[in-house]
Amino acid sequence: MIGDLFDSPWKIAIIAVVIIVLFGSKKLPHAARSLGQSMRILKTEVGSLHEDEPTAEQAQIGAGDQQSQIDTLQQQVRDLQRAASEQPS
Repeated sequence: MIGDLFDSPWKIAIIAVVIIVLFGSKKLPHAARSLGQSMRILKTEVGSLHEDEPTAEQAQIGAGDQQSQIDTLQQQVRDLQRAASEQPS
């Protein structure tokens, strides 16, 4: 369906005229510039996401650190519960 839309130069010209009438010739350059800037920002953000991905070894090290922190916090909670139960009301 969309392939049939652009098979004739007249159809493309009519679509271009409709877009110019709807948005105005003054707004089109600004819209195109904004679209280009958005695409550049998206490209840099996607690139930075790939750089931020940790390697498998780093992920395992981080998981071990997290587990040790969880264990420490659980021990502190148990100590606090024990101290609270020992205190007279």
